[in-house]
Parts: sequence; C-alpha cells; structure tokens
Amino acid sequence: MNVDIHNHILWGLDDGAQTPEDTLALAKDAVQNGITHVIATPHHRDGKYDNPASVILQRVDEANRLLEDNKIPLTILPGMELHLYGEIVQDFQAAHQTLITLNQTQLYVLIELPYDHVPAYTQRLLFDLQVEGYVPIIAHPERNHDIRERPSILHRMVEKGALAQLTAASVAGEFSSKYQGISRKLIEHNLIHFIASDAHNIARRGFALKAAYEWIDRKLGGQYTDFFKENARLLVSGQDIAVPAPRPFDRKKKRQKFLGLF
Repeated sequence: MNVDIHNHILWGLDDGAQTPEDTLALAKDAVQNGITHVIATPHHRDGKYDNPASVILQRVDEANRLLEDNKIPLTILPGMELHLYGEIVQDFQAAHQTLITLNQTQLYVLIELPYDHVPAYTQRLLFDLQVEGYVPIIAHPERNHDIRERPSILHRMVEKGALAQLTAASVAGEFSSKYQGISRKLIEHNLIHFIASDAHNIARRGFALKAAYEWIDRKLGGQYTDFFKENARLLVSGQDIAVPAPRPFDRKKKRQKFLGLF
C-alpha cells in the first residue's frame, strides 16, 4: 500500500478537480506515481470553501464508483484540509459533526496555516486538539512565510506534539529552489513526518511523489523515504507513528544521522 494523505482529487468542491474528467486524470497520475490509496482532503473553512463531512463522504463514494467503472486501481479515502480557525475544537465536540479526521480514524487532523503568518493562538489550539485526543498535522509548512523565516516556530509545534507534511513538488524543486531548500532543512532537523502531493490538477500541480522520493533517496538517503511511506500507511489505519526528536536550529554542526540509526 502506497498512500498520499493530502490532495484535491474530488471534483467540484474546491480549487482542485473541477469535473469528473479531472478526477480521472488525477487518479491516473496518482497511479503513475505508484500510489494505491489517496486521502481526499478538500479545503474547509478557508474563507472560500466550506465542505462539511456529509458533502465529502458523498463525493468520495461517487468518485470511487467512477474509478471502478473506469478500471483505475486507486482507492479514495475521506479527509479534509482544515484551515486554522478558533472554533475547531468546539466543532469537533459538536453533536452534529461537520469535521472529519483523515480516513475517519478519529486521530489525525490536517491543518492548513495562513500563508503569510502564524496566528498567535496557533500553539494553544494545537494543544487543545491534542487534549481532545487528536494529532494535528501541519500541511505544507514550507509555504508559510513565518516558518520559512524562523523554522524554530515549527520546531516548537513538533516538540509539543504536532506533526508536519511537506508538499512533494516543493521537495522535488518544482515550485522553487527556495521551497526546496527550506524543505531539506526541515527534513534534516526531524521536523517532517509525511510527504504528500497536495495535487490539484495535472497541468501544474500533479502528484509528484515519485520525483520527491527520488530526490530524497539521492540527497538524503532511502531511510527517509521508507520513514515517510510507512508513516502514511500507519496514518491510514489510525496507528501511532514513531517520531524522532526534533533537532534544534541553533547548533552549528554537520547533519546528524537520522534517528541516530543510519
């Protein structure tokens, strides 16, 4: 099982796939990248798109039937990319559930930060989610201005129990050398736990996982690729992952060996 935990493959819900044909094209791209399962993560509460759980679950069923009819060997699982907002915990506690965890395991929550800053209440909200039994995953931290300028912000989040996911295209250098550089730094400091596509369309934002893993193998070593792939498999089944201790940024030393094992 090879899993992508973050993409916008479901048609008509956000800025990802717009038509069933777009979903089919993205599904074929996923298969070409060696992926067997994807967790669809439409945007929710980002100021433009609202996709409550019921809408996502219905579209996942429709999309899986579409893939089956077209004999595409890919399984779509439900999830959402939850833009950071102050009432997330209360909405998870509500009797009428509008939010869902990744693959409905009641464990992992994919959180999107604003691109230009990290809100002052972020750390408290991440803590409150963990008190409720959830594990927050910070989506594409390399694209957040404050984290790029001060990676220690992400270090503190991870040190306090959050996880983080890089975008495959950032790792592969398809966005910019700036994004690739910060991605490498975050990986080397044990601050990244997943690589995911954040795929939106095949024209400019496809899956790119194959290219990302090849770059990681070449530049950092296959043990990292194995770590990221295994974590995605564990996430799907709602299992805990082994988290290496994050490395601080104030030590000017050569890159330490991953987990002290390799």
